[in-house]
Amino acid sequence: MRREEIVRLATETGLAGVEELAARFGVTQSTIRRDLAHLKAAGLLARTYGGAMAVVTHPEASLRQRIGEAFEAKRAIASWAAAQVRPGETILLDAGSTTGALAHELRDAADLTVATTGLTALQELVGTGVHVECLGGTLRHVSQGFVGPLAEAALSRMTFDRAFLGADGVTAEDGICEASLQQTGLKELMMARSHHVYVLVHAAKLGRRPFHAWARMPDRWTLVTDTSATDDLLEPFTARGVETVIAI
Repeated sequence: MRREEIVRLATETGLAGVEELAARFGVTQSTIRRDLAHLKAAGLLARTYGGAMAVVTHPEASLRQRIGEAFEAKRAIASWAAAQVRPGETILLDAGSTTGALAHELRDAADLTVATTGLTALQELVGTGVHVECLGGTLRHVSQGFVGPLAEAALSRMTFDRAFLGADGVTAEDGICEASLQQTGLKELMMARSHHVYVLVHAAKLGRRPFHAWARMPDRWTLVTDTSATDDLLEPFTARGVETVIAI
């Protein structure tokens, strides 16, 4: 846990000093130096004189880190999304914290089939009356979601009334931004197999480009965000004909 926090501090501030870190965590400078040596060996930090610096500008946040972010916004988005689901439908939930919140909202749904690539959604729906299809594949531990050829093969055998997707960032020009091409390729297949496509993101992710892997959007899709989204953030999407929803 201390080492994860050291990486986070170095990423946010650009530099982490041995003396500062030792005081922050209440340990000796020798302990911090051992931590930094371990993190350097793991490729997570680069050592500098008297400290360390992050080796990447935009590391991918783990799902555990993201669950607590924008909690109220995610809850409002999930509530609106759940209201779109009709009895008898088969829907698809992406991996992620907002789609996990949506799964929680659907726990009492009747006559519903949910297919998902996310562990959070699976955990929310255990023990409910919802029929669940786990799409399987290779587990990405950082996002707690399944990707890869097995997940793609499972998707190719199904179609969905609605797909609810998350994103690390989304732009009107390039679509959904993620950390890997495996993720974006899977999302494109999700959208291709679904009649209605919704992207669920809080406002901080609008216009954001943290990585270089992109999923192209279909001709028609719906962007669902929260009340902190400003007109200048939404205008590029509405200008391209994207349906935008502000969840309250």
